Order: sequence, then C-alpha cells, then structure tokens
Amino acid sequence: MRKKIPSTASLQAFEVAARHGNFARAADEMSLTEGAISRQIARLESLLSCRLFDRNGSRVKLNPVGARYAHHVREILERLDRDTQYISGMPEGSKSLEIAALPTFSCRWLIPRLSGFRAMHPDITLNIAVRTDPFILNGSGFDAVLHFEDPAWAGMHVCFLFKERLVPVCHPALLTGGDIFEQLNELPRIHRRQNPEAWHSYAQESGIVLDNPSLGPRYDLHEMAIAATLAGQGVALVPRMYIEKELNSGALVTPWPTSDALSKNFCLVKPVGSGVNNMALQAFERWLQDEVIVGNERESLVDKNN
Repeated sequence: MRKKIPSTASLQAFEVAARHGNFARAADEMSLTEGAISRQIARLESLLSCRLFDRNGSRVKLNPVGARYAHHVREILERLDRDTQYISGMPEGSKSLEIAALPTFSCRWLIPRLSGFRAMHPDITLNIAVRTDPFILNGSGFDAVLHFEDPAWAGMHVCFLFKERLVPVCHPALLTGGDIFEQLNELPRIHRRQNPEAWHSYAQESGIVLDNPSLGPRYDLHEMAIAATLAGQGVALVPRMYIEKELNSGALVTPWPTSDALSKNFCLVKPVGSGVNNMALQAFERWLQDEVIVGNERESLVDKNN
C-alpha cells in the first residue's frame, strides 16, 4: 500500500504559514507568491481531506486540527533538517551509531571515556541521546541503548555490563568526627524521585537506625543529587562509579558501607540480528566491555585498600 505522504513543498509552506498565521508573510519568507502558498496548502488539505485553516474573506486562522498538525510537521521538518546537515557533513566511508543512554551515566561515565574509543575507531561517530525510561527499541531510530534490565527489552539482545551499586556520600565539611552512623541519621537525606524507598531499604540492609528515612528533598537525576551533596546540602545514595573523581579528590566522602541490595544490572541493549551498523556496534560493545573490566579492577583495588 502506497504511503500517504505530503510533498515537502506543501509541508514547508504550511509550517511557515502556520507560524506566521498569514499567507502573505509566509510568501515573503519563502520568496514565493501568496497564491503559490495558498495552492500548496490547498493541496495539503485535499490530501488530508480536512481544513487546516479557517478562512474569513482574505483572512486565515489556524484551526485546532491545523494547530496540532503544525506541531508535528514542525518537529519532522526540524529533525529532517538536522539529519540532512549531519549526513552531508560526514566524511565518505565513515560510520555513525545512534545510542540512547541514561543522563547521569552519559555525563559521568560514558562521555569522559569516549576519547579512548575515538582513538581506536576514528571512523565511527557516536551520537548520544538521553532516554530515562525504557522504550520500544525497534523503529526508534537508535542502534542500541544503555540502560537497566527491564521487561521492555524482551526480544532484544541484552549484554550485561555491570551492577550499579549505591553508596551514601556527602561533603566532608558535614562530618563532625563523631560516630558516623549517628551522623548519617542526623544529616539531611537527599532522595531520588524514582526510588523513594532507597533510604528505607539501605537502613534495613545495613542495620543502621534512621529516624524517618523518607524525610528530605527529592531530585529526578543522580546528577542532581550529586550536585546537592557537593553543595553541602546533605547525604545522598548515588552510584559509586559516578563519583570516583570526587572521592579521589576529597570533594565527597563515603565512610558508610556500599549497598548490595539496591544494585541494578546495567546493560547494552541492541536488536537481534545484523544491521547496517553491525560492525560499528560490535566495536562499541567490545570497547564498553573492556572499559567495564578496567573500572571493576580499579574499584576492587579501592575496596581492598579500605
């Protein structure tokens, strides 16, 4: 069945006219006549079998259907423009991967290490987008996703990378030198909105008494919780792998035990079977696994020294 897709000329004319709310100004922007704009929109309305503008004499006004359609058309045209500019700037023979990942993982673990991947594979460009929730990978435009294990990845190839282990951290100025477990109970506790029971679970696992473990501010991202601890606002449960730099420099401290019960399996998820970017994706997967091994060895060494 042939797809019902309007011409780009009609979509562009409609988007500009919808943005201006005026055919004449749309014609000026596109260096066309007002009649040409009107004809393109008429063709579009005929294809859609509905009106996009209400007409009152020479005046036009975007109707509710047109306003909703304009929003989607604008997104599509902007994405098409970005993709076209990106492809046109790629060197011949180069490859690219579209990777979805969690925001704090991207900023604090993945991106700081990418110079090593680029040195090994200068012909592969990694484009990274943030996705906080699981989604249907097939048809999403992504080659792979870096995320936690989830039923949403059923039917996908799931490669385990590491366990994300949480540890309480705070600014060293907040510690008074007394009993660290009593101080943990007294310090303001910072929560992650998606895991409101984390402190309660940590208290049960570690045997530490916490009065009202649910009390305290909530943030959406680990990155936000880390920023709050660096500002001296309290103690937060965050993945140790994200704060190694701050722990090594002394900007943050973690005198309390790491949680095992709160750990999650972090994975690389990709479609089953080979695709156009299969070789590049395999190279990325091998590099990830090597980086994880190095990181695990470093963390084991730190644990032994402590």
